[in-house]
Amino acid sequence: MTLIKAVLFDFDRTLLDRDASVSIFVATQYERLKASLSHIPKERYISRFIELDDRGYVWKDKVYTQLVDDFMIKGVSGEQLLEDYESEFHKSCIPYPNLLEMLEQLKRAQVQTGIITNGHGEFQLRNIQALGIDDYVNVILISEWEGIKKPDPEIFLRALARLGVRGEEAMYIGDHPINDVQASRRVGMKAVWKTDSQWEAPKEADGTISDLLDIPDLLNRFNRTELKS
Repeated sequence: MTLIKAVLFDFDRTLLDRDASVSIFVATQYERLKASLSHIPKERYISRFIELDDRGYVWKDKVYTQLVDDFMIKGVSGEQLLEDYESEFHKSCIPYPNLLEMLEQLKRAQVQTGIITNGHGEFQLRNIQALGIDDYVNVILISEWEGIKKPDPEIFLRALARLGVRGEEAMYIGDHPINDVQASRRVGMKAVWKTDSQWEAPKEADGTISDLLDIPDLLNRFNRTELKS
C-alpha cells in the first residue's frame, strides 16, 4: 500500500493564470512607456506581444526585438523593454481561483507540496512569491538554477529527493502533455492534467482537473483506492 504524501505543481497555466497576467502586464507596460509607444494603438501592441510570446515559449528578448522592428519604436530600446518586463511582470501576476484554499487544505492534511517550473530563476521566483504561496510550498525547482529543465526526468527526481518521497508517493499537476504529464509519469508519479484548450487531453494522465479545488478530492480518491487494495 502506497499513499501519496506529496503534491507537486507546474507553475505557468497551472497555478498562475499566465494569459490573464500577460494581458494585464502588457497593458500596464504600454501606459508606463506611452511616451515612446503612443504611435501604436494599445490593443495592437497587446495583441502583437501575445502573438510573438507564443504562450511563453519565446523568450522576451526576441519578442521585444521584433516589436521594435514591427512598430519602428523610438525612444525606448528592446533591451529597455525587456528590463521593464523582468522587473515589473510580477506585479501583474494573477493566480487561478481557489489557489490558497487548495494549498491550505493540503497543508492541513500534512501533504508536502512543491513547484517544478521551466524558466529564469529570479524572474520565476518573483512571480511565485507574488502569489503569496511561500508558506505553503516546501520546495521550488526552477530550470535555470537546476541546470536542467522539464521534461528531463532528473528535475523531477531532484524534487522527490528533496521532499524525501518516492515517485509513487507523489502526484504532479501540470498543463503540458509532454513536459508535465508524460515526464512525471516516467518517474513513477501520479500525473494529473490541468485542462488547457491548447492541447488534446493526454490519454496517459491518471486524472484531470479544471479547478484547483479538484486536487484535494482527487488526492483523497487516489489514497482511498490504495487503502482498499
